[in-house]
Formats: sequence, structure tokens, C-alpha cells
Amino acid sequence: MEAIVAGAVAGTIPDYQLAAWLMAVTCRGMTPAETSALTAAMVASGETLSLGRLGQATVDKHSTGGVGDKVTLIACPLAAALGVRVPKLSGRGLAHTGGTLDKLESLPGLTVDLEPERFLRQVEQVGIAIAAQSERMVPADRVLYALRDVTGTVPSVPLIASSVMSKKLAAGAAGIVLDVKFGRGAFMPTLEAAHQLASLMVELGSLAGRRVTALLTAMEAPLGRAVGNALEVREALGVLEGQGDPDLREVSVSVAAEMCALAGILADPAPALAAGAGLDRFWALVEAQGGRRRVLPEVAPEAGVVAALEEGWVQTVDALAVGNAVLDLGGGRRRKGDPVDHGVGVVVEARPGAEVRWGDPLCRIYARSPGAAAAIEPALRGAWTVGPEPPALSPHVRGRLTSTPFPRA
Repeated sequence: MEAIVAGAVAGTIPDYQLAAWLMAVTCRGMTPAETSALTAAMVASGETLSLGRLGQATVDKHSTGGVGDKVTLIACPLAAALGVRVPKLSGRGLAHTGGTLDKLESLPGLTVDLEPERFLRQVEQVGIAIAAQSERMVPADRVLYALRDVTGTVPSVPLIASSVMSKKLAAGAAGIVLDVKFGRGAFMPTLEAAHQLASLMVELGSLAGRRVTALLTAMEAPLGRAVGNALEVREALGVLEGQGDPDLREVSVSVAAEMCALAGILADPAPALAAGAGLDRFWALVEAQGGRRRVLPEVAPEAGVVAALEEGWVQTVDALAVGNAVLDLGGGRRRKGDPVDHGVGVVVEARPGAEVRWGDPLCRIYARSPGAAAAIEPALRGAWTVGPEPPALSPHVRGRLTSTPFPRA
């Protein structure tokens, strides 16, 4: 594994041989020992971040990506307000999944490019920093992912696990909370597939001496109501003010609770969230990274409404269809490096379980022109299914795996 990773980074192994190896891994799988060796070699391929001066209460958080997933913007400031030190390195969105960095960059003046000393100093002073990963960290992942993207080998569980965990381990936090999503709007299609990936990532972290917990969360419908960078920031702020969508609150509180547990802090994030504990910490983060307190991100005009054409109860809202519609508006990127319009998006008005009558709004479209809104309306209309009876609703958090016992008060 060390030879393969070194050859990939140095360019001494040709792409066609690396591609053949990636395809073999995808077809045949890897043992946990092989995956651990690959992960360690990827970490060693570049720089790592030393967080020793921050103590042992450092906890990072990672989501495998989903439509409307703005949990980081809520759970991380909330955990920081409760005493967790949160040194978070994040990524940008690709395809239908939004990236935390894109959401933050919708705030005027905010930068996510922090030098290591500034990053560490901000965590010391504010309790939290969310920044882009240095290009010098885990260069092997960029080389291998570029090949995976063009060879159809992205869905391999060992390759996904080593890609995620190599970056988390290089970032240096003592604890890691993983939000592993499954369903139509996620990369893992089923709960079983998400469990397999989560189990492997928890094991990789444990073998590297880190405390790791993974939550399995559903992504059949968009999480919360807003999909689109600036709209999601505004929705996250609403939750931090003690309001907002109950499903989004459920996942955010669950993630914050796990972050506190890994930091050894016995605290209940639910009443803290209701009291607005994370709001001031969020704005402190924004100010520390060049933004302005209480200056909201710009949102495109409301350019269209998709109305119900039948009566009944909303059964499902297809997260993938909604995510792709926002992508068509320019709110995401199909390829790395594509420009993103932070202001466009969709706000869901009728979530699963809602009763609707003819003409009620299913969602609102925020776009740069009525024509752009009209172009995605048919796809959005097809995302909703309506039935004669209320559906049976399940909680978003469906499972939990950990390498560390959960402390109880």
C-alpha cells in the first residue's frame, strides 16, 4: 500500500495501472488490515495538523453528504458553546450534495482559507474554526479520487472509507463524529450499506488511536426545508435561534451530543440549542474569519412556486430530484472547479406528513429569472408524491456505532 500510494503521488505508476488496481479493489474488496494500511499511507503522503496545544477535547465532524445538510453550521457552534474545541476542515459540494465551505462563503467577506497558525489560534480563542483543507494534506487522495471519478470506482466502500478517514486523521482531532447518510439523496443507497461504511470508518479511526462515533441518518427527503447555500445558512441561523424544522433540530442535537460525549463533556445540547447557546458562537466564527456579524447572505428573488395539483398527505419528497433541480439552477457544481451561484435554491413548504389541498405550495424556487425557475418546475413537481392517508414517519437518526462507550450522567 505504501508503494502504491508513493507511486501515485510521485507519478511513477502510470494512470492505467492505478486505474486497474482501483477497479480490482472495487470488484474484490479489501480486508480491514489492507484498508487500514492504505489509509495510513495516504495520511503519510502529505502534511498533518498538530493539535496538541488544544488539549484532548478536540472533536471533528464529518458528513458523507446529503441534500439540505446544514448540520455542521448548527451542531459545531453548539458543541463549541458547550466547551468542545472544534477544529473542522471541510470540503466543497459536488453534484447534488452541498458543501459546508460553499455555504459559509455565501456570507459576505468570510474566508475559509486559514493558515495553520491562524486556524489553531481561532480554535483557542473562539472554540471553533471551519476552514478548507490545505492542498498539502493527503495529496494521495486527490490523485486517487480523480482517477476514481473517471473509472467508475467511486462507490467502493474501502476506497470511500480510506478517503474520508485519511483526511480526518490528518486533521488531527482526538475525536471524530461521522454522520453517515443513506437514501435517495445520499451516496449510500440503503441503511445496510451505510452501516457497512460506518463500521469500517469507526474501525479505521479506532486503529489509529482516535475516539470515533458514527450516526446513521436518513436522506430520503431533504434535511430541513432549504436547499441552496445562502438559503441553508439562513435556515441554520433560525435553528440556532431556537426555531426551525424539527427533523433538522433532531439530527443537529444528536451530532452535538456525540461531539460533547467524545470530548468528555456531560451536557444536553437540546435545551442549550433552544436557549440560543450556539448563535453567538456562530457569529464569533464568522467575525474571526472576516465576515460581519448579523449580515445575512444574499438570496436570489423568489421566481416560482410549485403548487399541489391533488389533495391528500405528502408521502415522500425525493431528495435527489430536489438536489438536482438546485444544481440545474447553478447552485452546485457538476465538476470540481465549476462556479457556484450561492443565492439560488429551493425551499420546501410541504414536507412528508403534511396535508395539502389543491393549489397549496409544495415548494418555492429562488432563481435569477422566471425562466430558470420554470425550467426546473416539472422535475420538482415529480419529486412529490401525495396519498390519501398520512404516511408513517420514522426518525432521521436510525443507528449509532462507536469505538468509545457513551458516558452517562
